[in-house]
Amino acid sequence: MLILDLAAKSLLNRRFTASLAILSIAVSVALLVGVNRLSEGTRASFQSTISGTDLIVGARGSSTQLLLYSVFHIGDATKDMSFAAYEDVAGLPDVAWAVPLALGDSHRGFRVVGTSTDYFEHFRHGGKKRLAFADGAPFADLFDVVIGADVARTLGYRPGDKVVVAHGSGTAAIHDHDTLPFTVTGTLAPTGTPVDRALYVPLDAITAIHVDWQSGRPPRPGEETSADALRTEELPPPRVTAMLLGLKSRMGLFQTQRAINEYEAEPLTAILPGVVITEIWRLIGVAERALTVISGFVVAAGLFGMIGILLTALNERRREIAILRSLGATPAAVLGLFTLESLLFGAAGIVLGYGVLSLASLLLADFVSTRFGLFLPFHWLTATDLKLFAAVLGASGLLGLVPAGIAYRSALTDGLAMRL
Repeated sequence: MLILDLAAKSLLNRRFTASLAILSIAVSVALLVGVNRLSEGTRASFQSTISGTDLIVGARGSSTQLLLYSVFHIGDATKDMSFAAYEDVAGLPDVAWAVPLALGDSHRGFRVVGTSTDYFEHFRHGGKKRLAFADGAPFADLFDVVIGADVARTLGYRPGDKVVVAHGSGTAAIHDHDTLPFTVTGTLAPTGTPVDRALYVPLDAITAIHVDWQSGRPPRPGEETSADALRTEELPPPRVTAMLLGLKSRMGLFQTQRAINEYEAEPLTAILPGVVITEIWRLIGVAERALTVISGFVVAAGLFGMIGILLTALNERRREIAILRSLGATPAAVLGLFTLESLLFGAAGIVLGYGVLSLASLLLADFVSTRFGLFLPFHWLTATDLKLFAAVLGASGLLGLVPAGIAYRSALTDGLAMRL
């Protein structure tokens, strides 16, 4: 208890330098635990980008590519599936609902998705959360459009504004359908998923804006069919890039998947989104491990910073150590004093870092989830946290042996000698 009291009074006497050492460890600990929790949240957010959908169906090809262009809006499909195939798959006995997706167009870099109002009813994200409208309502007319939260925020659109769709995606857009503008009817509430970065139009609208195209070429100026005429015409069956399926019972999941993969009229692929998302995460998990390694080095830097502060103050404490030695303090007592101070630094840094991180998680969880789509899990101490804290505390004690050894080797006469 005497050594503990002496260590506490010594740190209090050097409160400024002690605060710097504690702060460096606190920042390191907060970063280490924060990266660990952010990794958990990123994994959970990534895996819950789409939920409640049992199967995703598209033309035969890579399951990863199908998931990327249908859910994450990354890349393009090499081939569409026919509308007849869509109707056949939607009519399978175990299928409860089917949502079509038609891709290939864009608006100022954002993906345009042709679908039905069932998309807003059945699409789920983040633990089966439903899509909600921040403003307006779903599309009702052929040339209505619903926009995601990021689109609304970036481009400043509101219900009633006009939107011109371009043929092609992203920077590859080659032609504006400026004679057939869409009217914004609703804005989706933020989800933190790719849903926020897309515009949604009726499935037939994708057919309507391309009805005058011949062999992949747009019509000549003045030869376009008007919007009013298109509303009354019988349009050709729309093309479908992919479809989302919900089943009546998951008992028939693999049977339905097999029936789709063996569809004879044309080659199709049915994937389980959760399985493919897990496969993709394994590929990008290297970044997660890299962040953990980097945060480990930051902790090491904070601990070495603590040792630097102790060594800097050691020269000023020579007289203090010499007096303790002259009063009968044993070498073990001096060694224990410095080691205990290092442990106190580590413990205080852990408490401060964990406290700040927990407070930030509570206050910023909703903002980060809505704005960036990252789920920050808040929970009390876990086994992983305790292991990390034990490692930091143990490293603090071991590194404290460095200044302790130097202090032990300092001669009594060196500490008492007058310096001019």
